Amino acid sequence: MKKKVLAAMIIAIGILAGCGKEEELPPVIQTLEPESLTEETQEEAVPEDGEVTVITERKVVDGKMQSYLTGEWKDEAVVKRRNMAVMIPNNKGVLPQYGISQASIIYEAPVEGRITRLMALFEDYDDLDHIGPVRSSRDYYVYEAMAYDSIYVNWGLAVPFVGPIINTDKIDNISEPVEGIDVPAAEAFDRISRPGYKKEYTGYVFIDGYNKAVERLGYETEYREDRFVQAFTFAADGYKAEYADYPSATKIYPGGTQSNAGGYGNANPCFTYNEEDGLYYRTQYGSAQIDEMNGEQLAVTNVVFKICHGEVREPVDKDYLAFGVHGEGEAYVFTNGKVIHGTWKRNSDYEPNLFYDENGNEIVFNQGKTWICNIWQEYQEYMSYE
Repeated sequence: MKKKVLAAMIIAIGILAGCGKEEELPPVIQTLEPESLTEETQEEAVPEDGEVTVITERKVVDGKMQSYLTGEWKDEAVVKRRNMAVMIPNNKGVLPQYGISQASIIYEAPVEGRITRLMALFEDYDDLDHIGPVRSSRDYYVYEAMAYDSIYVNWGLAVPFVGPIINTDKIDNISEPVEGIDVPAAEAFDRISRPGYKKEYTGYVFIDGYNKAVERLGYETEYREDRFVQAFTFAADGYKAEYADYPSATKIYPGGTQSNAGGYGNANPCFTYNEEDGLYYRTQYGSAQIDEMNGEQLAVTNVVFKICHGEVREPVDKDYLAFGVHGEGEAYVFTNGKVIHGTWKRNSDYEPNLFYDENGNEIVFNQGKTWICNIWQEYQEYMSYE
């Protein structure tokens, strides 16, 4: 498995794995050049006390590995298996969604009508029966899924923009049979009765059918070395990326607190940090965002604002949006109740989004789930945190 572990700045205070007791460590700050770790630079990532502050090499221990998407220990088969990236609607009339709390990474971005839509990446889905509802694709989500070697799951598409991508070998996809899809996978989808909901909010992907479709279509089920590089650099076990000298941010608003046309101003989502468990709890439309499956409020360890170039495509009356998800731009990473302002970079379809601080050091994420909000640069002025 190829991996691209990179520069890190991490302040470590925590419980050393295997020590059996709580021990306060002196601050450890590792600053490396922002490039792939070679054998030589891996040695540099080991402080004098011998403790590694970031996850570098994945090892199998008692049948488990650390996830490439969260850094957490999971079954080896789960970690090596390609994730499924499921398109999930997020407008008020569809709530609550089912199974979404089990996603390792969630992308959020506006679509036409200036509402947001989600793309949830699932790696550990064996205990799920179904996920959804499932909605249609936009090309910028497809490109983001490529960074994780995902198998992309969708029900519908913006034909002129998505068709030229999804109907090629650029992205393996499990798609409901609709106009514009050349290779459909009907066995993966079905409807669930939801009295009072619109029909388009009743379509779900079923895990048994998804597995059958993946097998029938001959997709590789494990991450491909030429297509996958780990998602983020995570703090090692027993360490926390504290960022003690950075500004605090315990309430995060990707669209600000007032209505605006940027997409996030409709639902007014907010992430509220809980210092006790280190998680950011999600609210939108004035209340907690809940997973119908278990009644739990959605919560993640890391939140990212990825500021992108954006524009409305022709014909403008359709309000189809475009996001520049390659290249580079501003970024804000929220973890441990802090905010790190920096940049994101992504050079090609199959390379990861890399996040750097203002000094050019790669930002270290804390182990756990991550929520990434793609925000048009034009509407960046509305986002806020406190």
